[in-house]
Amino acid sequence: MSSLRYPRSEAVFGAAERSDEAAHFGVPLAEQRALAQGRAVADLSSLRVLQLTGADRLSWLSSLTTQKLDGLEPGQSTETLVLSPTGHIESWLRIVAAADRLWLISELDADAARDFLERMKFMLRVELADVSADYQCVGTVGPAPESLPVAAQWDDPWPAIGEGSASYALIDLGMPTASPEHPGDGLDFRIAICPRAALADWDPQAAGARVAGRDAWEALRIEAWRPGGAEVDHKALVGELDVLRTAVHLAKGCYRGQEAVARVHNLGQVPRRLVFLHLDGSGHSLPEAGAEVFGEVRGAQRPVGTVTSAALHHELGPVALALVKRSLDPQAPLTVAGDGDERIAAAQEVIVAPQRENRTGLPGRNRETDHRRG
Repeated sequence: MSSLRYPRSEAVFGAAERSDEAAHFGVPLAEQRALAQGRAVADLSSLRVLQLTGADRLSWLSSLTTQKLDGLEPGQSTETLVLSPTGHIESWLRIVAAADRLWLISELDADAARDFLERMKFMLRVELADVSADYQCVGTVGPAPESLPVAAQWDDPWPAIGEGSASYALIDLGMPTASPEHPGDGLDFRIAICPRAALADWDPQAAGARVAGRDAWEALRIEAWRPGGAEVDHKALVGELDVLRTAVHLAKGCYRGQEAVARVHNLGQVPRRLVFLHLDGSGHSLPEAGAEVFGEVRGAQRPVGTVTSAALHHELGPVALALVKRSLDPQAPLTVAGDGDERIAAAQEVIVAPQRENRTGLPGRNRETDHRRG
């Protein structure tokens, strides 16, 4: 349940794990505009908050996940992934460093992440706790209102290409820094971690802000080509979603799933690629997450991918993110399954490149942490 103050009778709530989180308040487009302009805070109460303490916290978490964390300074933000041995994404953690702890934000199977990490503690000096009952996440674009009670704030690194990372996006493929033309460049996503007791006493209206539902946050995320937990299925790879740029260090040393990441990066191509879809809005309906995407294959309309997130954007109209086959022609006209037998026309905008040169953006090996021969 959200601790933000807003009239519950006006809220339309989400479903499943978001059933206690406001989706919107009847005016989702106005909520989006206010959030994009820094005049609103988004209810992200379904996100789980964990705390990692102990003297070995940085080196330990760095050894288990995809990001290089052992040099993280207090106040810095990053994100990291827990991968399966075959390189598929299992958990996704957004990290804020403090002087004596790491704040971890999870929207993708936090229980599985916590279970895996607990099993890997051995004799190391680390303690992991779920503090979601005491802390809640609140989203903003740009700085949070000064009066908002904030224990820690995660500043989204997206779409920057981190040191030791690489872009798989066509718009800046092979470049050392993100292209200024990347649509995420103008959106400054932040997540404030707030003590619930203090948040319950905070008055958004007195702070000059309104409360926006999760739908507003999701629409802006889609606009920014920003993948999240919604884009992850049982076979998702980091390259398919272009999250190497912010969540993976390619030369930091071993972690579970590293060989699969390196093999694709050095020798192969991803089997699927993330695309941005402009949807026909004449039917006044949005596809559901999981809706099939169809394109012409061998003279017939066949499934070529799946919608992962969809929204009605306040400027762009109906839009979506989808994972499609890498071999799909970037110019191919598409349709998306709607209600019943409805098909929604869609035009794709390339995010992840259909083809990239092997070793593009590969940094040198870190011999201080990688002690393999050669």
